[in-house]
Amino acid sequence: MAGGSRTPGASVTSRVLAVLGAFDAAHPALTLSDIARRSGLPLATTHRLVAELVTGRALARAADGRYTIGVRLWEAGLLSPLHTRLREVALPYLQELYTTVRENVHLAVWDGDEALYVEKVTGHKSVPTISRTGGRLPLHATGVGKALLAYAPPEVVAAHLRRPLRRCTAYTVTEPGRLARELATVRERGWALTHEEMTLGSCSVAVPVRDADGVVVAAIGVVGHSLGANPQRLVPALRAAADGVAARLAEAAQSSIRPVQRRSA
Repeated sequence: MAGGSRTPGASVTSRVLAVLGAFDAAHPALTLSDIARRSGLPLATTHRLVAELVTGRALARAADGRYTIGVRLWEAGLLSPLHTRLREVALPYLQELYTTVRENVHLAVWDGDEALYVEKVTGHKSVPTISRTGGRLPLHATGVGKALLAYAPPEVVAAHLRRPLRRCTAYTVTEPGRLARELATVRERGWALTHEEMTLGSCSVAVPVRDADGVVVAAIGVVGHSLGANPQRLVPALRAAADGVAARLAEAAQSSIRPVQRRSA
């Protein structure tokens, strides 16, 4: 169940977060009853909080009576460093990559146990995907997710492999030993690959993006048709994009610590 629970003494903040947490990519519009059920809050409490959130534009009420995330949260989300720095730096390289490959191009970061999609560039001829900007998908079933997971600290990877791994399709790798071997291969060759593990009919290839200190902070991936695909041919273009983003991130980090030059009197 998304959101919070019926824990006695829960703070107002935790209840508000539970209401907001009821919404996700699969449930972008909810009735009041849906919100109460998914948040684990009493209907009367949900009604009061939702009314206040609508007044504050954090939620919006559609014509059919269902509720959606409001414009105020969208505006606040744009202030996140992911949007103000990483996305802004990466977008020109993602657009250039799309021009080269003509398939879905993704930029993702690690968020909890999932890959958070920060940006997506696509076209009308690209294979349909369930990914969206601001959406989350499993690390173990996506190319960008595997590229992020492979370069996480060993103890973090080990903890992730101990969790139950969701089987998204018949081809999703959920066996911890097999996934660990795949992650080792990713580190060895520098890029990740999936075949119909998230969505039937599509495959993905992805590479890590490093910051000025060499730490992997994001991943860039391409998702295309599985049949007749040769995803390895996309690796050079992906690496060029990732290197470009890394260089710009390094420049931004350097300029932020560069001392201000004072003029002589």
